[in-house]
Amino acid sequence: MKRIIACDLGTSGIKASLFDKEGNINESTFEQYTTYYRDSNISEQKPSDWWCCIIKSIKNLINKSNLIIKEVECIAVTGHSLGVIPIDKYGELLREKVPIWSDSRAKKQALNFFKNYDYKKWYYTTGNGFPPELYPAFKMLWYEENEPETYQKAMKFLGTKDYINYKLTGKFYTDYSYASGTGLYNLYNWKYDDELISAFKIDKNKLPKIVSSKEIIGSITKVAAEQVGLKSGIPVVCGGVDNSCMALGALCYKENRTYTSLGSSAWIAVSSHKPLLSLTSKPFVFAHVLNDQFVSAVPIFSAGASFNWIGENFFKNYKEKEKLDMASLFGLMTSLAEISPVGSNKLIFNPSLAGGSSMDKSVNIKGAFMGLTLNHSINDIVRSAMEGIAMNLRVVLDKLEEITPVSDDMVLVGGGSKNNLWRKIFADIYNKNIIKTNIDQTATSFGAAALAAVGIGIWDTFEKIDTIIKLEEINKPIKKNNEKYEKILPIFKNIGEVLSDIGDKLQSLDFD
Repeated sequence: MKRIIACDLGTSGIKASLFDKEGNINESTFEQYTTYYRDSNISEQKPSDWWCCIIKSIKNLINKSNLIIKEVECIAVTGHSLGVIPIDKYGELLREKVPIWSDSRAKKQALNFFKNYDYKKWYYTTGNGFPPELYPAFKMLWYEENEPETYQKAMKFLGTKDYINYKLTGKFYTDYSYASGTGLYNLYNWKYDDELISAFKIDKNKLPKIVSSKEIIGSITKVAAEQVGLKSGIPVVCGGVDNSCMALGALCYKENRTYTSLGSSAWIAVSSHKPLLSLTSKPFVFAHVLNDQFVSAVPIFSAGASFNWIGENFFKNYKEKEKLDMASLFGLMTSLAEISPVGSNKLIFNPSLAGGSSMDKSVNIKGAFMGLTLNHSINDIVRSAMEGIAMNLRVVLDKLEEITPVSDDMVLVGGGSKNNLWRKIFADIYNKNIIKTNIDQTATSFGAAALAAVGIGIWDTFEKIDTIIKLEEINKPIKKNNEKYEKILPIFKNIGEVLSDIGDKLQSLDFD
């Protein structure tokens, strides 16, 4: 039997999944790693942790599935975006910890760059709608100004999944989807933009060569094979950025298909043959892994992460006492939320615990519970968190619908898609049919596996996806619930404006 291993390098950990040639998932494992937060601007991870977790997760996958190693035909890796990992000429890491997508240390570099370069021109060339300082081009400038030795010694700056591909194959490549999130890529020409490279004064040789996501870039080396427990020579496809791989696994590989991703962060995305760009809503755009489409999305930065924060802080003692894993804790929290009525007794939660996206009035926006009284219970607090995350994505949906039609059927993927109460809340707040598929939270891994299947010729085309992904459940909006949420929506938007102003004032405080 031919099998594929897909590794999803997420913000919180590695998911390794085993697929058969028909696209069925046979087994999966998960290994968590740490994100290091030094202050509100610094978010770092250790690439060595990624590789250790790749080793553990693949070995666990082999053990759990009783996999016959010779059955593995290909490996594909997908990873979180905006990575900028400096590698020297010997292939060694130049930094133990590297900034991840949410790291905003390069604010000064971004501010200085746009004193001399038109922001509108940059955005409409790249489609990079996140706050600019998050993009690798500006992080490279930060390296150059703050760690010049690191910058000078760097032979390549790699993305997250491209680093893992290097560890597997010894090859330096990226794909169009990941390259499109560098701040240096021209969406319309499908290549690095020479004018931008010149404006940033970045050595183009430090950027990896771009190839198709489904292209075989090499095979597992003997050293890597011994570490992960596989045989050497297994081909590795280039893979893609998580957003675009998830789009493939959420059926978004044809014109104007839409999905909502509900994970640590969250976004609503549309697949199309033209990038969707707007200076008002600032969608972030990635080249699709299909090479003839784009994935345009509007995000919130803290969705499941905010819900996790509530679980870890409000239920910490209970979790430790009862020895609950996170899945069991979320089950408990959901059962409490079900007791609270629609609208959480007028308690409103804004989930901006990780700051704001370009959609917000200010990137300094802070999260908050608003309307809290002595009459509110823990049930209201948990439900308001679930509603607040969905409400924040409803604001995203409204922004997106200003620039493109959105279907009444919305596929929901990511970890939150497994929660039936949350799907009901989304249906009522979106006023749309929420679609759960058999892929749900494995959409990103499935997308990577599909790249491998086409890349090595097991599948002729990606059209097979429509025969594999099955509709499992539809949650339809309830009119009376939607009417209540429509009354809350303008208040929620107003709260976002106020919290942005408060965030700016807090940011300006100096206690030194």
